[in-house]
Amino acid sequence: MEFQFLGTASGTPSKTRNVSGLALRLSGSAHWSLVDCGEGTQHRILHTSWSLHDLRAIFITHLHGDHCYGLPGLLASAGMLNRSAPLALVGPPDLKSFVEGVMASTRLGLPYALEFVDVRALDAAGQPDLALLPDLAVRATTLSHRVPCWAYGFEERSVERHLDGERLRAAGVGPGPAWGQLQRGEDASLPDGRLLRADDFLLAPRKPRKLIVAGDNDQPGLLVDEARSAEVLIHEATYTDAVLRKVGPAPRHSSAAMTARAAAAAGVPNLVLTHFSPRYQDLERKPGDGLSMRDIEVEARAQYAGRLFLARDLERYALDRQGVLSRIG
Repeated sequence: MEFQFLGTASGTPSKTRNVSGLALRLSGSAHWSLVDCGEGTQHRILHTSWSLHDLRAIFITHLHGDHCYGLPGLLASAGMLNRSAPLALVGPPDLKSFVEGVMASTRLGLPYALEFVDVRALDAAGQPDLALLPDLAVRATTLSHRVPCWAYGFEERSVERHLDGERLRAAGVGPGPAWGQLQRGEDASLPDGRLLRADDFLLAPRKPRKLIVAGDNDQPGLLVDEARSAEVLIHEATYTDAVLRKVGPAPRHSSAAMTARAAAAAGVPNLVLTHFSPRYQDLERKPGDGLSMRDIEVEARAQYAGRLFLARDLERYALDRQGVLSRIG
């Protein structure tokens, strides 16, 4: 699985960070998905290898502008590039009226169909999987913010299985056509009349990989249960605790410490922090020179012992089959 940040700032963009947007796909897949689409997202995409022709679905966590104001422009650009395949738009119930209102008021016509999906149909509490993506199952978890907001969990639908070569050799079956049939999950007949059943010679599959992308949320603990089965949690860390106390509870955001404690409670091995307040500068600063991203990192590391990342715009990540997350660019 791989993903790339198209924006990592909260509220407003800065000189180095755009507002929220994340591209993801299963490695090797021909299609991809977008989570949130803040203003300027399509500009960020121009600096990547993601193509609007291959975009399968857009998942909006909530309808605050820094998460959705880039959507009309992206849809229009996809149309001007002669996209023809339908596009799924998943999000809060009001997403449909937002998009259709902009289209109506600006006379925007699209050469492809939009398929609106109410995020509540993907609720992790037990609603059926709607098969939006052929290779990833998607579930949603309700969060706590000033407006209705959700997190999206993406999990592999199928996992490859490997042949048990030792068992085959012990049965007197050397490498050959039967091995290929069994690897494909097909039973194989041998010249001596024996029937080899694939399930008898395929090792148990590994755990399907799962990552969670959360929207704005002032109660990271809401994701602990869902994150117990995840390899990656991507969650906001808008402030440090000290700044959050000064700002007060009204914005309904999390601090780095709050998010890190929840990740530790869930036992999730990889935590990626994002959605940073522009008050935190990217450059390292001397004590007393103001706030920097180093403050976010130090606070989170005090609460979380797993693999910790602080996202930057256009950074790419890959999650390998062993569940280890790495930056790849």
